[in-house]
Amino acid sequence: MTTSTARVLALLEILQGGGLRTVPDLAARLGVDERTVRRYVGHLLELGVPVDSVRGRHGGYRLAPGYRMPPLMLTDEEALAVVLGLVAGRRAGLGTASVAAGESATAKLLRVLPTALRRRLDALLDTADFTARPRAAAAPGTDVLLELAEAALHRRPVTIGYTDRGGHDSDRTVLPYGLVAHAGRWYLTGADPADGEVRTFRLDRITALSVRPGSFTVPAEFDPAAMVLDGLARTPWTHDVSLRIRGSVPHVRRHLPAEIATVTTPDEDSDWVHVRIRAERLDWIPAVLAALDRPFVIERPAALRDLVRTLARSLEEYAGHDDEPV
Repeated sequence: MTTSTARVLALLEILQGGGLRTVPDLAARLGVDERTVRRYVGHLLELGVPVDSVRGRHGGYRLAPGYRMPPLMLTDEEALAVVLGLVAGRRAGLGTASVAAGESATAKLLRVLPTALRRRLDALLDTADFTARPRAAAAPGTDVLLELAEAALHRRPVTIGYTDRGGHDSDRTVLPYGLVAHAGRWYLTGADPADGEVRTFRLDRITALSVRPGSFTVPAEFDPAAMVLDGLARTPWTHDVSLRIRGSVPHVRRHLPAEIATVTTPDEDSDWVHVRIRAERLDWIPAVLAALDRPFVIERPAALRDLVRTLARSLEEYAGHDDEPV
């Protein structure tokens, strides 16, 4: 969708809010000049949208009384894709700070769909359940997310106010390389123009944002998603776990994905890999190691060895029970 088309639709949405809108007000809200507003109104008239022009000192534009948008003509498959996309985004925690935005968008979509299709989608939303509960995650502000997206697209530096995980506030200049949605949160990857160091920032911790003049170039091989996953895996946690596992990297990765652990092969000729995990708790790791079904060596911490031995004793005890469960 071109920028002009998007703004014509934005003009229609403003007029649907009701009331008389002055040309200067519409120009300011759309970010265009008054002549362009009049041209956009002409486009709506060509599309058959009845826009009334009120002349005089306090004149402007308004939709003709009683006008309603016609039903949104989507196929069943298209409507299902849009509604499920809205629901999935809301449940994944990837909405913005306005929690009601996803729900209101879904409601608006359903209202303008043909009656028969709306009833079928209502039935799906009323009867469907999900094995994963909605994620409770802090969401970024809409303006922050969209402004950063534009800055990253057009390669514009930004200055942000940021609160780190320790609660310390700072002002930073960042070259925004890309945005990544992961596990219910949005992340910004970007370089510090002073030293070139690439860092990752959580968008919900950004307290202020301004776009700066200038431009920059993103390194050709830079992968924002890989940067975020690697950064999360290296974040300091309560426990620093170091393991050696006899197995291939793909096999280990099936049980320990990139956001949980770093997996390296120190010696290409060896069939052992080195695994590093940072975790708040250790109690889930023994079961993962058992599921790997490969020899392993726990380098640290010693507490993990005790948990593995406890699991092994429990499994041996359970396997020795011949009685039927009560």
